[in-house]
Amino acid sequence: MTDRQLFLQHIAQTSDFPLGLEIERAEGVFIFGQDGKSYMDLISGIGVSNVGHRHPHVLRAIQNQLDKYLHLMVYGEYVQTPQTQLAHALTQTLPDTLNTVYFTNSGTEAVEGAMKLAKRYTGRLEIISCFKAYHGSSQGALSLSGDENFKRNYRPLLPGIRHIQHGNPTHIEQITHQTAAVVMEVIAAEAGVRVPDAAYLQAVRQRCTDVGALLIFDEIQTGFGRTGTFWAFEGFGAVPDILLCAKGMGGGMPIGAFISSADIMQVFRNNPILGHITTFGGHPVSCAASLATLQVIQGQSAGARSVDTGKLYEQAEAKGQLFRQLLVHPAIKAIRGKGLMLAVEFDSFAVLKPIIDRAILKGIITDWFLFCDNSMRIAPPLIITEAQIREACAVILEAIDASMVVAV
Repeated sequence: MTDRQLFLQHIAQTSDFPLGLEIERAEGVFIFGQDGKSYMDLISGIGVSNVGHRHPHVLRAIQNQLDKYLHLMVYGEYVQTPQTQLAHALTQTLPDTLNTVYFTNSGTEAVEGAMKLAKRYTGRLEIISCFKAYHGSSQGALSLSGDENFKRNYRPLLPGIRHIQHGNPTHIEQITHQTAAVVMEVIAAEAGVRVPDAAYLQAVRQRCTDVGALLIFDEIQTGFGRTGTFWAFEGFGAVPDILLCAKGMGGGMPIGAFISSADIMQVFRNNPILGHITTFGGHPVSCAASLATLQVIQGQSAGARSVDTGKLYEQAEAKGQLFRQLLVHPAIKAIRGKGLMLAVEFDSFAVLKPIIDRAILKGIITDWFLFCDNSMRIAPPLIITEAQIREACAVILEAIDASMVVAV
């Protein structure tokens, strides 16, 4: 049987129309099919490959750790250098209050841990999230989802979840003394990359402080340099009580984390003891890869590619602006975003889908958003060059023109 047949027969499907690209290898901003065809990855595996595919500094870190040890013991029992070095490096990028890290296997697990932490620390039950927000697919994280279409067939879910509109200051008063935490994306990703005013996030921060609720920022997509600063919240003047990260932090390896203060995090120590447990969270190979990824993004890696000069996140805004300058077409209604996290808006999904399909045929991979299917996702690896951006935009514009001709 061919790989495609095995894929369709034995891999659980989540839609009736998977992309079905058969991939042989990946390097930098490109992935390559078994026929040798190259595809420029403009979505970074949905926000994962921030330093590109198989970055040499990340590969060296993985290999070095493979030669030492793999899994040793469930989380938090042994002192493991990859975990301690990564935790220290993460906290060096953050305000002093965010000084304690709990490693997980994924962003969804980071969300779950943060929800437990907030309820345990505050003694409250209510959690507020936003409409059109996506925080994961497990039952707790799904409860936070702001779209009923994804939830209705899985109820009952967690009680005590309320929703407000991201960016709407009139909804802030719904955060009360009954609220354990507000879980919020700094930039609303799956809603189509909606960037709020700084004053809004600052007002949310102040309201949480006033009523004793914890503010949880979900930076699973925005963290690790995606938006032009290492963490997106740095550009908004609001600091969370708990920070969530994953996706781009692993350099292609599975890892996530929730980060808070030692005072908040210590509640997991007792009543009950082992208040949060994971077997593989903080896996040493994933932690080694994550530390190497952080170093590349911070411009601290030795022997990196020649294009990786300086801090990668400092290049994100200029590269994002180049996309904006080049993607000009009557069919494009707007471009939203920050840094290399962009949403290119069209009239409808019916207009957008053929454009995406044609771009893939021409070797450019893009996508749409869960709760904004009329907008094209553009979030390439941070290492993408100006020449590659120009090439990608030319293909996208050609795909738009071709699709418009067929539509007529």
